[in-house]
Amino acid sequence: MTKVLRHEELTALSRGQLDVTDRSQVDHALHTCRPEIVINTAAFHRVDDCEKKIEMAFKVNVYGARNLALACRESDAPLLHVSTDYVFDGAKRSPYLENDPARPISIYGISKLAGELVIGSTLERHYIVRSAGLYGAAGASGKGGNFVNTMLRLAREDRLISVVADERTTPTYTADLARKIAWLIRTDSYGVWHITNGGGCTWYEFAAKIFEKAGLHPSLSPTVAAHFGAPAKRPANSVLAHGMLQKHQADDLPEWTEALEAYLKEIRAV
Repeated sequence: MTKVLRHEELTALSRGQLDVTDRSQVDHALHTCRPEIVINTAAFHRVDDCEKKIEMAFKVNVYGARNLALACRESDAPLLHVSTDYVFDGAKRSPYLENDPARPISIYGISKLAGELVIGSTLERHYIVRSAGLYGAAGASGKGGNFVNTMLRLAREDRLISVVADERTTPTYTADLARKIAWLIRTDSYGVWHITNGGGCTWYEFAAKIFEKAGLHPSLSPTVAAHFGAPAKRPANSVLAHGMLQKHQADDLPEWTEALEAYLKEIRAV
């Protein structure tokens, strides 16, 4: 999904309406819309599939990002590009700052970092927003649903549930991310930003909190990532520090537990 803002009116262009990998389509769309800013959420983000479909990962995450950056440069419009915590290797024990060295350990992470770099080298007026563990009311159609909804479904099916306890992240409610992006694009403070909810947890702790707040009591057990044998490696720690938000005295996003409660109320799961 790519969004263009024109005179305070947001237009969302789906993949069917705009293929970011098609340079001519991108040029035509921006020439027609004359946007004040472009927000790029388009990505090939099936992490394990990226290990097999390397060409597709780079086509969307790198070439698509470059097409948008070039078109924005021609249209004199800034670009906000949503990136990921997977640009880090997870070896750091504390949260990652925006200027920490990026060392991705998966094709997905490599392609997203390459997209960041090509935007940075092409377009002066750009925002790179890294986030993590996203969930929201719109779900995650490209992945078959978000983690919260999947956990709720498994619990109600009375399934035995095993969740990894050796990977830490910050679950982030997309409504909170969207609100902060709306603030960011009015600052003209270009560069790399980390935007997530506050705090951090393992995926097992996240699942446990989902069930606690939803009043569910399924059989939940911790496991290790290696148990699933996924093709793509995940960072053991991908909690993001909000260095830029703190610098601008704007680090006011809710803690991940508060955000989760707000989402569960939104979907009427509590």
